[in-house]
Amino acid sequence: MVMGKAKLSKPLIFQSKLLCISLLYLITTLFLALYTSIYPTKCLFRSSPFDPIQTPFFSYPSSYGEHKYVIPTHRSSCSSPIYFSDYWMVLKEILQLCQNSSVSSHALRYMKGNSKNFGGNFGTQKRISYFDLLNDSVEVPCGFFKRFPVSDSDRMAMESCHGVVVVSAIFNDHDKIRQPKSLGSKTLDNVCFFMFVDDITLKGLDHHEVISRNSHEYNVGVWRIIKVSSKDLYDNPAMNGVIPKYLVHRLFSNSKFSIWVDAKLQLMVDPLILIHALVVSEKVDMAISKHPFFIHTMEEALATARWKKWKDVDGLRNQMETYCENGLQPWTPKKPYPSDVPDSALILRKHGLNSNLFSCLVFNELEAFNPRDQLPFAYVRDRMKPKLKLNMFEVEVFEQVALEYRHNLKKKGTSAGGIPSSKSVSNDLYINSSCCSKCHNYLLEMWGESHN
Repeated sequence: MVMGKAKLSKPLIFQSKLLCISLLYLITTLFLALYTSIYPTKCLFRSSPFDPIQTPFFSYPSSYGEHKYVIPTHRSSCSSPIYFSDYWMVLKEILQLCQNSSVSSHALRYMKGNSKNFGGNFGTQKRISYFDLLNDSVEVPCGFFKRFPVSDSDRMAMESCHGVVVVSAIFNDHDKIRQPKSLGSKTLDNVCFFMFVDDITLKGLDHHEVISRNSHEYNVGVWRIIKVSSKDLYDNPAMNGVIPKYLVHRLFSNSKFSIWVDAKLQLMVDPLILIHALVVSEKVDMAISKHPFFIHTMEEALATARWKKWKDVDGLRNQMETYCENGLQPWTPKKPYPSDVPDSALILRKHGLNSNLFSCLVFNELEAFNPRDQLPFAYVRDRMKPKLKLNMFEVEVFEQVALEYRHNLKKKGTSAGGIPSSKSVSNDLYINSSCCSKCHNYLLEMWGESHN
């Protein structure tokens, strides 16, 4: 050091790279939070200010990890925004609709009987015979050919839900229970929340001390937990989850509206507001999001095989051949719907003849083939009469009204389809098959046009 001159040094705060990066991250996060509060999403618009409940509905143990592994979205715009009406106006209108309507599920007559299978296991032509509902006197097969195994107290609670019901399910401990966000102050007085679980899931909840197995009834925040004795139903846990997903109108026979929420989702908008915006205002029987990538059923079938979502490719091939032989057509702009493939993680329904019939017919197809519910969607929708009034809303809307999380880690030795992973299957749905040649050729033509 030169005499008479002091050596200048950096301030201490800038000498630590880690500290600098942490400060930069904090400032950036605060800026983004302020920006999103001032400039909300372009997909959702409110007609008036809304003050939801801020108090947490449940305090989870730290070991449970209910908010781990959220799947990020990167969409900053929306081609088809939805408009949310005033909460109090929505509440009043939906209450009036529920009070003025009869028990709509009674508009459809259901086949009764006893069977080894919960769904009756009907053949192709028998299932097809119910697609055209000529008169109200026809009894439609719709599950419940054996008792749905829940407790009497839970059954009574389900029957006592008379307005709007939100339903979800976790089988085989596949997901976490998450609390909905942005509920209005009167929503819990008028909306029921039911979560169906099996014994494996219940043991996981007990292990993390989310519930106590000593209790006769289980509640986790807003959710009433319904234990299902799945040993009396299907061997495949995914198929057991299909029962509350598609037979919600039978499980909750006194409800007028329902929202199915896959357990991988967390609702971010009040269910009354969602029902009003996507179903009531649109004057439809059902609302469901378009698939983010596919519009053709065969695209979904190929992805199901190639990504091993269901590993029995021979069964998938047989399913697609059955559908094509019996009227499934590839999607074209001439169809009155924007897509043939939905994202069925979120389904909003007005319980009535059309939506109930659709749900029954889809359930019958799922029992006949596999629980991949996107595969029979267009086949049933396009063939059934009376026609379903359907709102297939944009993917951007779906991503704004719900957060999606990753599933829990799967146990080794099984696939997502519930079939042992050691089973050798083909990766190509078309090998040694004439499966849906018209659909296949149409896809090839579309692919060729898009790459010219």
